[in-house]
Amino acid sequence: MKLPKRIRAFQRALARYGLFTFIWLFSWLPRAVLLPMARFCLWIGYQFIRKQRRIARESLEVAFGRTKSPEEIQAIVRACFSTLGKDMVEMFYYLSRNRVVGNRVRFEGEKRLREALARGKGVIAVTAHFGNFPIMMLRCVQKGYKVNAIIRPARDAALEQYLLRRRREVGIETIYAVPRRPCVAKTLRALRNNEIVFILMDQNFGGKGGVYIDFFGQKAATATGPVTFAQRTGAEILPMFIRRTGDDCHTVTIEPPVPLAQGRDEQEVAEKTMTRITRLIERYVRRYPHHWAWMHRRWKSRPAPTVTSKERKEASG
Repeated sequence: MKLPKRIRAFQRALARYGLFTFIWLFSWLPRAVLLPMARFCLWIGYQFIRKQRRIARESLEVAFGRTKSPEEIQAIVRACFSTLGKDMVEMFYYLSRNRVVGNRVRFEGEKRLREALARGKGVIAVTAHFGNFPIMMLRCVQKGYKVNAIIRPARDAALEQYLLRRRREVGIETIYAVPRRPCVAKTLRALRNNEIVFILMDQNFGGKGGVYIDFFGQKAATATGPVTFAQRTGAEILPMFIRRTGDDCHTVTIEPPVPLAQGRDEQEVAEKTMTRITRLIERYVRRYPHHWAWMHRRWKSRPAPTVTSKERKEASG
């Protein structure tokens, strides 16, 4: 094994056991002691994640470079990581104290979710890495809904096994995004059982089958899974977002369903429908920029350059 791989393995193990230590502390420390200690540890951690801070700043410059000053962008970077830290602390705290969640998470538009499930065809809940989305899923479980989440597995296999077990313990079923065929089969089965399937729609999708949609004025590779699943099952596409509303409380907003667009072919239907969903995600991110995970390279994949007929003729001879 080469040295760089050993270093990465060591770093992952260190992060994993550090996380396990925190989770153990969360299980018995009172909130009044835990939160100040967690804030101090998160402040220390912030000093060492230079790469993630740089990626977040670059992403914000793509999105807001023309409308916000460097100082404003840097302030959002700090607020973003602060919010992410709070979300992580809360998530593991609530996993050990499930009953507390109900007092801190309220719903807006839940009638739309109940009406969609009353149709008996399941619900495709589109959301993003926005706010404390795991708590949103946990609260849905507590309300009696059958919840599944399409998730990309963590790079650390040991950590992923732990997270898988914890999700299952609280009632969230995991559907891994890869391999694709089992993912599709499990998602269709869940929807046909009239369950909720959460899909996070804000990550770069560089594989085949995606479309390029405008996101903050830049083309972003976007998966079309919600459209495919809606076409095959008749399930409604319901956007759901959670935001922090002060005093360590959260509000889940369930937007009106997104209908499948009309188009000449499947490609146009997918592009138009995913444009509606992406615009809604952008609206929330613009309004609450510190709630979104800017450290992801959303615009990493780029569309192939368009070749005109004149250029093709010149190239051929």
